[in-house]
Amino acid sequence: MADSFSIQIATYLDGELSANEMRTMDTHLRQCASCSADVVAQLQTKRAIKLAGARYSPSSDLRAKIQHQLVLKKSVQWQQWLWAPVFAVLLIGVGLYLYHATNSRDQLYGELADLHVATLASTNPVDVISTDRHTVKPWFQGKIPFSFNLPELNNSDFTLIGGRIAYLGQSPGAQLIYQIRKHEISVFIFQDKSLSGRVRLASGKQLSFTTESWNEDGLSYFVIGDTNADDINRLAELLRSAAKS
Repeated sequence: MADSFSIQIATYLDGELSANEMRTMDTHLRQCASCSADVVAQLQTKRAIKLAGARYSPSSDLRAKIQHQLVLKKSVQWQQWLWAPVFAVLLIGVGLYLYHATNSRDQLYGELADLHVATLASTNPVDVISTDRHTVKPWFQGKIPFSFNLPELNNSDFTLIGGRIAYLGQSPGAQLIYQIRKHEISVFIFQDKSLSGRVRLASGKQLSFTTESWNEDGLSYFVIGDTNADDINRLAELLRSAAKS
C-alpha cells in the first residue's frame, strides 16, 4: 500500500491529483513518516532546481548592445523605431521583476512547506507540549529575539498542541502547532527584518495547503495547513486579535 502512495508523490507535488486523491494522500502523509520524508526531499529538490535555473541575469554587455542599436537607428520613422525598443526593454524589465518576485514567493513558500511537512512527519513534532498558551509563550523567552501573544481558544474549535523553534535561513522564529478536527496547522512567526528582501507569502491555495500571511508590529505571521480556507482565516483572525491585545 505504501508503494502505491510513493508512486503518486511526484504527481501530488505537481498538483495533478484529483481532489479526492489529494485528500487521501494528505491523510496518508500524516501517518507515514517514510512518505512524508520523500515529500520533503522532493520539495527541496524542486526548489534547488528552480533556484539553479534562476541564477542567470542579463549582463552589462546586453544593455550596451541595446543602447548601441538605438543610436544606430536613423530613418524617417526615427521616433517610432526609438520608442519600440524602449518599450521592449521596459517590458523585459517588468517581466524579469515579476519572474523574480514569483520565484522568491515560491521559494519562501517552499521552505515553509518543508518545515510544516517535516514537523508533521517527526516523531517529536513539538519541543514544548501544552494546550495552555501561558505555558507555551514563556517557553520561547530567551530562545528567540522577540515576543508574541497567543489567543485564548476556550470558545473556538482550535486546540494548541505546542511549539518549537523554527529556522528560516539562519533566522530563528516560532512554530506553533494547532489542531482542528484531525487537521494540523502550523503558525510561523518571524521578525520582518529577518525576511528583508524576500517576498511575503500570499493567501490562497498552494499544493494541498491553504495559507494566510500578514505583518503586525514588526513580525511576519504565516499560517499553513491542509484544512479549508475558513479554518485558516478564523485562526488568523484569532492571532491578529491577540497580537493587538
